[in-house]
Amino acid sequence: MSQLFHVSTNPHAVSKDTTSNLMLDVILALIPTTAFGIYHFGWYAGVIVLVCVASCVASEYIWEKAMKKTLTVKDYSAVLTGLLLGLNLPPTVPIWIPIIGGAFAIIIVKQLYGGIGQNFMNPALGARCFLILAFAGLMNNFAVDGVSSATPLAALKAGETANLADMFFGFTPGVIGETSAALILIGGLFLIVRKVITWDIPVVYIGTFAVFMLLFGGHGFDLTYLACEICGGGLMLGAFFMATDYVTSPITPKGRIVFAVLLGILTGVFRTFGNMAEGVSFAIIIGNILVPLIEKVTLPKAFGREGK
Repeated sequence: MSQLFHVSTNPHAVSKDTTSNLMLDVILALIPTTAFGIYHFGWYAGVIVLVCVASCVASEYIWEKAMKKTLTVKDYSAVLTGLLLGLNLPPTVPIWIPIIGGAFAIIIVKQLYGGIGQNFMNPALGARCFLILAFAGLMNNFAVDGVSSATPLAALKAGETANLADMFFGFTPGVIGETSAALILIGGLFLIVRKVITWDIPVVYIGTFAVFMLLFGGHGFDLTYLACEICGGGLMLGAFFMATDYVTSPITPKGRIVFAVLLGILTGVFRTFGNMAEGVSFAIIIGNILVPLIEKVTLPKAFGREGK
């Protein structure tokens, strides 16, 4: 018995994809919107993003060392979490906000539930929602060129108008990484072409949201208003980069559609009937929590006597 044979059930899939490769692809796709955010809001925005990344990496390393767990910082998942969190923060927050946010994302949302692959919600969005609830004033302070002003979504909710071109290209107030719909779309298409993500969740999510706003948004068949709602806030960033998270989205084909439809409806409800102009983060978090139920009811039946 000089050789050992490892036997496992099918399917037997061979792939060159690794966690680190997938994370690097997503990080690469986020570089355009990250660079634009720093250009648009100034050098301090870059500091916020770097501190977020450093906080997430340090939190993961310290926690895993303290718990005597296998170190996973080299898989770049903590780097991606920090980058996404940084892109979801206003460019005016004090430096301790990304430090707290990064530690919360890694320790509370990720590590306490077993680490990578075990978290029940997107760590970056979980941290953002925590920061919004805990430090609402700081998390809703937006600025361009040092002058605080309302975001386009807040202006639309107040009955004012917004410049669609500025929203599409990104020259508006907002959080660091969500203002340029054009660059986010380029990054999302890159991930689809690379087959890192599939088109179904982002397309169905945005499509469902569009239908909801046409029916219940209060502006009728106003396509300009609809385009502003789609380009504004975190819808594009959330649809392509966070709703598609492998761990917190359904794996069943039907489940992915149900999940995306749910996100579109929730985002529309929050934006139309809620007090805040935004709603993407809370919509995705709620969707993440419901993923086990969605997968249970959309699991395909096995072929045979017990199946259909």
